[in-house]
Formats: sequence, C-alpha cells, structure tokens
Amino acid sequence: MSLINAIVSRGSTILAEHQAPGQRDFSHATQTILSKIPPNNSKLTYVWEQYLFHYISEGGFTFLVMADDSVGRKMPFAFLADLQRKFIELPSSSSAVLSSTPAYGLQGTFSPTIASLMHTYNTAPPTDEVARAQAELNQVKDIMVQNVEQILSRGERIELLVDKTDNMATQATAFRRGARTVRRQMWWKNSKILALSVLVALLFLYIIVAQFCGAGLQCGAQS
Repeated sequence: MSLINAIVSRGSTILAEHQAPGQRDFSHATQTILSKIPPNNSKLTYVWEQYLFHYISEGGFTFLVMADDSVGRKMPFAFLADLQRKFIELPSSSSAVLSSTPAYGLQGTFSPTIASLMHTYNTAPPTDEVARAQAELNQVKDIMVQNVEQILSRGERIELLVDKTDNMATQATAFRRGARTVRRQMWWKNSKILALSVLVALLFLYIIVAQFCGAGLQCGAQS
C-alpha cells in the first residue's frame, strides 16, 4: 500500500487522522515529527526505515502523509495538496474556529474525507494532480530529505538527525583527539617492540661471536 497514514494538525495537535487498516502503530513517530516541524510555511520529507513522511505546513496547519519509500514524492505531495484544498473548503476551516478545536476535534467530520482521498490515490491517483505536484516540486528548493534514526529495540526515543547536528562538531573533535591518543599509544607500543627486537638481536649476535672469540670477545688474542 502506497499511502499508509495521513494527518491534519494544528501545530502538534492532531485534528483528524486516518490510517490504512492492518498497519502497525506509527503514532509515536508521527508525533515526534510533528513536534519538529517549524512554525513557518515549509515542505519537507523525513525518511524513517523504509517509509517517507511528507508534509506541507502552511498557515499554522500541517498536512502530513506517511508513504512507502518506493512511491517517491510526486504522488504523496499531490495527495497533500488535494487534502489541503479539501480542508480549506470546510465550513469550519477558519483559523478563529480551529484555534480552539481540541485534539481529534475533526475526527468525525474530516477523517472520512482523508480515508476517501487516500483510497483514491492508492488505487488510481489523478494524473493532473500528480503532474501539478511535480511542477511544484521542481520549483521548490527547500524540500529536503533528512534521516530519522530507527527506533531501537530497547525502546529509545526516535530522534531526528537534525537534533544531532549541534553535537557533530563536538563529537568530531572528540573523535580526532581519541584518534591521536590511539596513534601515540600505538607508536609507543611499536617503539618498545622494535627496541626489544634490537636488544634481542644484539644479544643473539653477542652469543654467536662469544662462541668463537670467548666471553671477552678477544678474537685477535686467541689467534
């Protein structure tokens, strides 16, 4: 199935959602991504495992869809644009009304619309909408793809790589220092081994010469 889960939210507050049946629970991942979306208008794609999270954020509302990575971005963004238009057409879609709508306050009225639209795009996506989405993607320069770490089996919190960029310089510096320390330790170890090898070779040479010249190495005196 191409489109798996779709959400309409105000900030990180989900107003309506629909998930294709038979899928595992992705609520933790979607909530984490919603919390990372900046308040300004933007389009972005997050990558997590074999899934892509695409979203359009505009006017304080976010339209997000989770899809298989094999689908690419054209069709999901066409779906999001269509979803955004249908949401704006709602009689209660004004910011004044929706600013006080609680979480899942539109679940009963708008979730069936999301489900119907997902079914349409999963079975026979409108070619004109996909073409329009492709044209928009070609013009938009701020659509980025950022990796999301896989949720570990220990249950650690999913984190976006964007959170780690602030620590990359520090980690790189620490890595270089550690590498230099290891190199120095290896150099001293190799030097000790070399010195010991030279000492053993000299001792072995002394034993051989001593057998012919005596312990005092007086070869000329013996002859």
